[in-house]
Amino acid sequence: MGANEGVTGGQGASWSNRFEQGLHPAIERFNASIGFDIALLQQDLDGSVAHARMLGRCGLISEQESIDLISGLEAVRQEAAAGSFRPGLECEDVHFAVERRLIELLGPLGKKLHTGRSRNDQVGTDLRLWLRQRIDGLEPRLQRLQRALFQLADHHLHTLIPGYTHLQRAQPLSLAHHLLAYVEMLERDRLRLLDVRKRVNICPLGAAALAGTPLPIDRRQTAAELGFETIYANSLDAVSDRDFAVEFSAAAALVMVHLSRLSEEVIIWASEEFGFVRLSDRCATGSSLMPQKKNPDVPELVRGKCGRVFGHLQGLLTMIKGLPLAYNKDFQEDKEALFDAVRTTEDCLEAMAILLEEGIDFRVERLEQAVASDFSNATDVADYLVNRGVPFREAYQLVGGLVKTCLQEGVLLAELPLERWQMLHPAFEQSIYAAIAPRQVVAARISEGGTGFTQVQLQLNHWRNLLMCS
Repeated sequence: MGANEGVTGGQGASWSNRFEQGLHPAIERFNASIGFDIALLQQDLDGSVAHARMLGRCGLISEQESIDLISGLEAVRQEAAAGSFRPGLECEDVHFAVERRLIELLGPLGKKLHTGRSRNDQVGTDLRLWLRQRIDGLEPRLQRLQRALFQLADHHLHTLIPGYTHLQRAQPLSLAHHLLAYVEMLERDRLRLLDVRKRVNICPLGAAALAGTPLPIDRRQTAAELGFETIYANSLDAVSDRDFAVEFSAAAALVMVHLSRLSEEVIIWASEEFGFVRLSDRCATGSSLMPQKKNPDVPELVRGKCGRVFGHLQGLLTMIKGLPLAYNKDFQEDKEALFDAVRTTEDCLEAMAILLEEGIDFRVERLEQAVASDFSNATDVADYLVNRGVPFREAYQLVGGLVKTCLQEGVLLAELPLERWQMLHPAFEQSIYAAIAPRQVVAARISEGGTGFTQVQLQLNHWRNLLMCS
């Protein structure tokens, strides 16, 4: 390097000699991304190794130069692993940091690495490689949570739980059916992320700054070596596309929505008013003042962290919405948002899996009491009449009036004597009591996808084959 080695501008800068002065120190700090894009170091080295190998095969540098560049890049990787590669603000970003260190190691040869590429296509490649790996890492986390839900469901096929609409008691359910609903949501999340991965897995390397390069590079060679499925067909699009970051953030936001909905239910279930679950000491905290408290911190934090991921999605959309083609410095703002969205989603999936694996215990007797002490079997009274030829709307009105009377008298439907039933309609017989027993109410829902025990068992078998055999 020259005499101005520590200055980002002028003779020692990573850009051209058009600049005579270094950046103002505050602007240098404001401009630099090395503080966070160092997270892309391994991907930057991977992309640079593939690029150096391609340059040699295309004759743009000699084969020996290609080998030496790759050796230098691997030396940087080893330094990073040992903790001795610690670039500062003077490097501006991870790309310049690697190139500068390569020049220090190899001399003038290091200056050949950037042949035929720009930071614009380089950062796009690095970010896609990083996100592709993180999507691959999210899949087993999603499946771990699915397994935790499945195992609870498999244990609670015949456990009943009140089902709600509008947070009002609606109809009793198999607890397994309730839990499997979240398995289905997470499966959509998993498939959605795999679909996003297809559009992440497109290589921009070789698009250069925005217009491609006159040098005879082989874009498809580097793409294949890096595991990309294909390359961008348009160089302008290649360096300015951040759709994949938005798509991932939207998919992550939906994962968080589903985790938050489950969290809200666990919080409600753990309350004294519901008392459907007990929280284990390993997954709950206490109060600094009230010694009796056991707080559901895990689901509360998951619920709260949704806002971070939602905010990153909105931030990315706002950041790119007005950008003209092609690359703009605004794109530097994609990384911290994406990094945090990934990290938050990973952490929440892990925490919820642990909570379900060892943090909650369903209070079966309390659940049984809950489903036996309400009017959630009223629809089954109407269905009983329908099966005996009474039009549904007529049956609906009759039962509505009966429920009103029972509420006034403080009795449940199951507590009415047969004479009262028959006064309401002559179609009622002794069998009405069996028909409106909570367990029979659940068992009767035999339509495909329903909460009937036979249908839920089929779904358990389906998920056992998918989750426990993989």
